[in-house]
Amino acid sequence: MTLPLAAWFQGLGAIDPAPFFVLSLLPYLAFLWWARQVRAFPRLALRGFQLTLLFVAVTIAAAVVAQQVYGRQLADVDPLHGGAEAFLTLSNLVVLLGFRLLPSEPPAAGSAGTQVNKS
Repeated sequence: MTLPLAAWFQGLGAIDPAPFFVLSLLPYLAFLWWARQVRAFPRLALRGFQLTLLFVAVTIAAAVVAQQVYGRQLADVDPLHGGAEAFLTLSNLVVLLGFRLLPSEPPAAGSAGTQVNKS
């Protein structure tokens, strides 16, 4: 006897995640656009968030190589998987440094630091 919930989870597991992955890029790109417009957003942190897109590209390339060369999923080919994950670590470190290097005092009220960059 199969429980209705178990059948629902099995059906959920059969859904192709690729369209959801592509759709998830849209709000992330909107976030990057917004962060670029805000002058108070740390430039180094923005670069880190942009590097996350490089991580995505490297991961996709590594997954293709893992499948074509080794006939396995990326998670099963440790050197490729570790190399791809290194880009995520790099982007996370750049984001961290970008926010860590912020001045400890917030900008004064009405200063240019909180305005939107019009360029």
